[in-house]
Amino acid sequence: MAAKAAASFIFMLFFLSTACQAKLSSSFYDKSCPNAESAIRTAISAAIARERRMAASLIRLHFHDCFVQGCDASILLDETSSIQSEKTAGPNDKSVRGYEVIDKAKSEVEKICPGVVSCADIIAVAARDASAYVGGPSWAVKLGRRDSTTASRDLANTDLPAFTDSLDTLISGFQKKGLTARDMVALSGSHTIGQAQCLTFSDRIYSDSNIDAGFASTRKRRCPRTGGQENLAPLDLVTPNSFDNNYFKNLMRNKGLLHSDQVLFNGGSTDSIVTEYSRNPAKFSSDFASAMIKMGNIHPLTGSAGQIRRICSAVN
Repeated sequence: MAAKAAASFIFMLFFLSTACQAKLSSSFYDKSCPNAESAIRTAISAAIARERRMAASLIRLHFHDCFVQGCDASILLDETSSIQSEKTAGPNDKSVRGYEVIDKAKSEVEKICPGVVSCADIIAVAARDASAYVGGPSWAVKLGRRDSTTASRDLANTDLPAFTDSLDTLISGFQKKGLTARDMVALSGSHTIGQAQCLTFSDRIYSDSNIDAGFASTRKRRCPRTGGQENLAPLDLVTPNSFDNNYFKNLMRNKGLLHSDQVLFNGGSTDSIVTEYSRNPAKFSSDFASAMIKMGNIHPLTGSAGQIRRICSAVN
């Protein structure tokens, strides 16, 4: 009897979890706010037109949101007496960008559909639009997420990958979020655009042995051994503003900027995936889009859970 009850309970949890996931739909706002995605796209396009680097920042913002409590816009909440903001967590502080772009998109959507579209969904759509704007893949974003009323600086400090991580640590961290090693490599390919601060790769260019000597020498000009830790350098020197598969070609030449980049091609289990993507840009684009959709499904709040924030940086 106890076994039957336990089995029924487990089935119920599975059913509820599946039902929760099923509520996300690319047509979620078709009736309640049919022009939502168009309004978001206009705001995102304007922001990237002003600063090309913003495309990478918006993709990263979505990633850093979803890996902490799920895709619930918790990363946007400011510090209060009851909220420990994720913005000041180690992986995010003075690093994650694009908050004001999401705020702008939210304000435009609020003008046409007040109180309807969540900040979490705006982040997800912004990441897709950012990718498409710089020549990357596009995909149908599943919508219907709601916004959290909490944030977790502690989880941001523990659950987000670090630039010093080993391959095993990366694979394990992504698996805990329901993402495979292939998903992880595909998502890492977003480092085909964007820039990194010297503090994230100075140890690599001065200490790692699996790095092209000329590449390291070039990077040292911008990043001295001491000082200049906040200086920026493109993750991909060759095509830093275009979303392509050059990131993987760089890894095969020991020209990965971050330690956590180069471990993807260093005699380990993901070497074959890197090689595949370096030769087949269409496969990379397809897998990246699939992985972004999958990542966007990490523990969303749906139904009556959470809320639709009026202002993304504060609970209602």
